[in-house]
Amino acid sequence: MRVGIGSKVENVTFTVTNTSFMIIIAAITLYPFWNTIVVSLNEAMDTIRGGLTFWPRKFSWQNYKTVFATGTIYNAFFISVSRTVINTVVNVFFCSMLAYTLSRNDYMLKKPLTFIIILSMYVNAGLIPNYFLMRSLHLTKTFFVYIVPGIINAFNFVVIRTYIRSLPESIVESAKIDGCGDFMIFVRIILPLCLPVLATISLFVAVDSWNAWFDTLIYNSGEPKLHTLQYKLMEYIQASQSQGKSSSDAAAMALSSSASNMVTPMSIRAAVTVVAALPILVVYPFMQRYFVVGLNVGGVKE
Repeated sequence: MRVGIGSKVENVTFTVTNTSFMIIIAAITLYPFWNTIVVSLNEAMDTIRGGLTFWPRKFSWQNYKTVFATGTIYNAFFISVSRTVINTVVNVFFCSMLAYTLSRNDYMLKKPLTFIIILSMYVNAGLIPNYFLMRSLHLTKTFFVYIVPGIINAFNFVVIRTYIRSLPESIVESAKIDGCGDFMIFVRIILPLCLPVLATISLFVAVDSWNAWFDTLIYNSGEPKLHTLQYKLMEYIQASQSQGKSSSDAAAMALSSSASNMVTPMSIRAAVTVVAALPILVVYPFMQRYFVVGLNVGGVKE
């Protein structure tokens, strides 16, 4: 009886300690983003005073009004959404089709092609050769420079191929007996059976495409109509760093100004950060469980 009571006390103690620890870790992790939301919803000139913690001191929508008033944010948002959707669909389809092809034992070039694709994970030509390649293909200063380089991803290929090889071979053989060709087998049988891993890869590609900005800087910095939302965020961050003054000057500015509709680089940066992060934060909780499937599948390689 005493052993049972002691075990129950230990379980309760562990549960309370573990829960408290995880709550603290969650609070530490979430606070920076929450503070960014607070700054974005606070009056800009009041933010310079500092001291914002959990709630806006002077609530205001002016930061968001200023961001959307420029007009460029709408086009940047459209470009980011377009490249994310197209990249996700194209990458998942072609990676899965290539993975199915190279998972067939009767395909003669399976081993050399697989070796070349996996080798690209470890060997990269570098930034300058990639730039000259994109320029020679006439992809610079176009929207397609966001799509073409990401059609095939070696890691995604390995994950999908590993998952396909775990499927029973008898399914494919039965379909062939019924007269299905390879493409029909891929579309009607393999793709539906691969939905968990395809959802995982879709999330990987979508997050990566949504957060990308460096390719815009390299290939399309001179084309404002092709700027992505993350690139606009980077511009605001650079502007805030270049325009930053000493704290005493900022405090004097805050004390001497009575205009409540003014904005600062810090407040604009916070508002753009929230706008850029919100879509992926809305999607991520519904797709998070697929990360476990993807990591488990991708962790086993031949």
